[in-house]
Amino acid sequence: MKKPRDILLCDLDAFFASVEQLDNPAFRGRPVVVGGSPEGRGVVSTCSYEARKFGVRSAMPMKKAIHLCPEAVVLRGRMSRYKELSLDVRKIFERFTPDIELVSIDEAFLAVKRGEGLKAGKAIHTAVKSELGLPISVGISSNKLLAKIACEKAKPNGIGLLPVDKIRELLWPLTVRVLPGIGPVTEKKLKEIGIQTVKDVVECPPGALTRILGSSAASIHHFANGIDERELELEHEAKSISEETTFPEDIYDSETILMVLLQLSAGVGFRIRSAGITARTVTIKLRTNTFKTITRGKTLSETVSEDSEIYQVAKDLFFRHGGKPPWRLAGVQLSGFEMGKQGSLLESTPKAEKEKELTKTRDTLRKKYGAEVIIQGKRLAIKNKSD
Repeated sequence: MKKPRDILLCDLDAFFASVEQLDNPAFRGRPVVVGGSPEGRGVVSTCSYEARKFGVRSAMPMKKAIHLCPEAVVLRGRMSRYKELSLDVRKIFERFTPDIELVSIDEAFLAVKRGEGLKAGKAIHTAVKSELGLPISVGISSNKLLAKIACEKAKPNGIGLLPVDKIRELLWPLTVRVLPGIGPVTEKKLKEIGIQTVKDVVECPPGALTRILGSSAASIHHFANGIDERELELEHEAKSISEETTFPEDIYDSETILMVLLQLSAGVGFRIRSAGITARTVTIKLRTNTFKTITRGKTLSETVSEDSEIYQVAKDLFFRHGGKPPWRLAGVQLSGFEMGKQGSLLESTPKAEKEKELTKTRDTLRKKYGAEVIIQGKRLAIKNKSD
């Protein structure tokens, strides 16, 4: 039987833009837009709340964002800095619970003992603001769905509580899009039969709902009633761990893609080593400028956890299946996890042992100083090899 717990959704508000305002006081109080180049096909990654007042939104073409807000501070972004602060925030989360599901670089679900959610949420909110200078919204309830809705209502930089006995007044009036599994296409179909709000879903005859939603009708009906049985996907229990990046401009040369795959391999490698697990399957993901997505993986005879092992597989997959440039996205995913079993593709040689020691050193440096010090070192090493 599942132990009753309070669930928190912690979401860093306008994260990339907030970091830029934190690091440069001249940007505070001004509209900040982080994303790609307006000269190319660049889109908005994140924008500050000051920019949102002008109608700027994430995923909007940068040209349109500048048209809406000509006085905006436009920045390309610093992913290594964002990852560094994201790790600092995670360390704060870990003071309150080990049960953390990382949703993205700026969002995470936490589970704490029943009745301690509000206290933990307030403490996390205070710690992130006072220690790191970042705004964060926290939603608290009994499950993931309600915690997310509470978090959305608390934005920006607030704390929200959504008890189960308040779902009629706080959940039911919302549009159906707040329910997991309902996207724009399904929303349109539901509107055609008069279903626009969560309350409409609750009151819809089961047969009519099934005709539109099929086998997912029952679960969506449960969501509409505030019932969500989904457990947190803890990192050491996750089916896969991945990192990916979308380029602000199309990438045409394979050398740049390989550098990105190296950085992504180091990122996922660090995460599985931190979780005390190894992986048997390495998968790469690439997307071309025509939005064709290529996903290819390889399952190995032995599990891996070293950055160099992961990268070697990712590199081989790229040369076999990478397709033709230009590329706009690259990603690396690990799966097939095993706990406490250390296999290796590296032979047991002095060189291999040295590589493992270097990995330990890099992990220590990453934990202390963030990813950028490691990335710069890898770039320098590759440059020296090519000279």
